Amino acid sequence: MRPIYLDYNASTPVDPAVAEAMRPFLDDAFGNPSSGHWASAPAKAALDRARSQVATLLGAAPDEIVFTSGGSEANNLAIEGTFFELNRPGTHIITSAIEHPAVLAPCRFLERFGGSVTYIPADGTGLIDPEDVRRAITPQTLLISIMHANNEVGTIQPIAEIGAIARQHGIRFHTDAAQSVGKIPTKVNELGVDMLTIAGHKLYAPKGVGALYIRRGLELEPLIHGAGHESGRRAGTESALLAVGLGTACALAADLAPMRHVEALRDRLWRALQDRFNEGVALNGHPTHRLPNTLNVSFVGRIGADILGQLRNVAASTGSACHSGQIELSPVLAAMRVPERIGMGAIRFSLGKHTTADEIDAVVARLGTIALS
Repeated sequence: MRPIYLDYNASTPVDPAVAEAMRPFLDDAFGNPSSGHWASAPAKAALDRARSQVATLLGAAPDEIVFTSGGSEANNLAIEGTFFELNRPGTHIITSAIEHPAVLAPCRFLERFGGSVTYIPADGTGLIDPEDVRRAITPQTLLISIMHANNEVGTIQPIAEIGAIARQHGIRFHTDAAQSVGKIPTKVNELGVDMLTIAGHKLYAPKGVGALYIRRGLELEPLIHGAGHESGRRAGTESALLAVGLGTACALAADLAPMRHVEALRDRLWRALQDRFNEGVALNGHPTHRLPNTLNVSFVGRIGADILGQLRNVAASTGSACHSGQIELSPVLAAMRVPERIGMGAIRFSLGKHTTADEIDAVVARLGTIALS
């Protein structure tokens, strides 16, 4: 069986157009964008163009975009940068129990510095209730950080509603949109966010580059100190090579039409699994408010990792952790209170624009020989 890639939420291949746009910066245009002479001019122009491409995708201004090394750094900058810029006794942050570790870990880190964090629960479909966020607000709340779409089950959160609550209370609002950019609309003014995270390798750009949208007028304490790169918000010589990759990927991502094809393939996979396994397969996540490419299903009474181990040449993921030979339920499914008998059989299939119907059919056929054996 030829290899089939259904793990696009983990990482995407670099789009050929992205690679082509980057190639000149491997061979030439090597100057430091900040140097101010003839050798830096092409790199500086490319950096500016890439920043505008990212901003256009988000409906933002170019000076509101900070290039980072990826989504994790962008999340850390938003959360820790706010904490250390506005820190006062009793500083309070609100997030959710189903966030990516790149949000949860910085929040737990700040608890060591005297911050307090409220972790809002999700319901059984992975949805956060905006009223739970409202009830969690205290006079000390400085920041709310809720992901736009969950990386494991694909559930899309009511970000605009939460953003309205944050504005009513004068609280900064950040969303990790690493999984949603390029799959669903992500205009920052429509979402009502003050900060938004992008990860390049989730939208067909290379690994090692991302961006943080920071609404004009907001100040953040930098994580990386040094010279005044990125308008003083992130020290370190900018990489025109990587910025061009991200910018080109964002320009391509403005066209969401390919996602309609991807969604049709995702639904084809779900229907085929239901037809083959009936009550032996269960959907994890919201049935409608979820990413068009994401299908998280449980093979009831089975272990997802065991199934994947037999599903040779198919790349997918489980979200479960293995410690000392013991498999633990995915923290996201645990937070959603999915019963262990169901959750332990979870597999996340995440499709991309290169996925084909033949690949979907081949995976279903292979699953039939494994899960029923």
